Amino acid sequence: MPSPQQARAQASAITSGRSVPAAEPSPTSQVRDLFDGPRLSPGQRRIAQYLIEHLTEASLLSITDLAERVGVSQPSVTRFAAAVGFSGYPALRERLQALALGPRGAAEVDRGNELQAAVDAEIENLENLRRDFADPDRVIEVGRALSESAPLTVLGLRISASLAEYFAYAARRVHPDVRPVTRGGSVAYDALLQSRETGGTWVLAFSMPRHAHETLMAVRVARGAGLKVALITDLALGPLADEADVVFATGTGSRLVFDSYAAPGVMAAALLQAMTDAGPERTQARLEEYEQVAERHQFFLRD
Repeated sequence: MPSPQQARAQASAITSGRSVPAAEPSPTSQVRDLFDGPRLSPGQRRIAQYLIEHLTEASLLSITDLAERVGVSQPSVTRFAAAVGFSGYPALRERLQALALGPRGAAEVDRGNELQAAVDAEIENLENLRRDFADPDRVIEVGRALSESAPLTVLGLRISASLAEYFAYAARRVHPDVRPVTRGGSVAYDALLQSRETGGTWVLAFSMPRHAHETLMAVRVARGAGLKVALITDLALGPLADEADVVFATGTGSRLVFDSYAAPGVMAAALLQAMTDAGPERTQARLEEYEQVAERHQFFLRD
């Protein structure tokens, strides 16, 4: 119901022939509208209700803090953001800040330019990964399995090829037979089938946005051949995750034109660490041998 002042203004506008502009919905109403359309699970409705009831405060929370306030997991918050039409929680939070604080206030919250905002988003991804590492048993277990697989195949197609090359380059220092696969189609299928025929048991696959259909096909070929698949990706759910034996879901930086991969890079390094710890004697012997070769052939500049 309009206030007396609004009623008088509307009456004056009508008698003078002027149109009356429609009143803008309140920030709370606009947030409620964001969440009204999608079909949400009971847990997602809890998140939505908290955001509606604590809009200003909630718009400033990290994904970790919001998950704790609502009593859900961080992946649940990420899935909620996707369910209501956002690329991730940072994008949803930016929208909530714009509604709660106005465009000027939201810009001030960012405390910097778009490059700094991109770094802030990656810091949040790393903080989430740090929480995941509170229980390192799964990383240690998979690292041991990768270490024991001979050969070890590392799959990364299209944009994910750089992560696969990094992992394979480092893994060769501590593993006797590492085979990177960075081309899709029948080339990848041949490599995966040969890996299994020669005794391989595991594939480490990388899949970053945009997820390639040929990556899904290669993972299916690997599974069909009897290889187990450990997957490093940005989504805990979806066709690729459904096909993998183990999934390590890590956030990617999506604030710039091209994504950045701080958290997936650390995840890869953690698995490399687990591989070295799984076979310390082999690791030491191979590293010492490599250093001797590098010194003899002067691979690197002297400090």
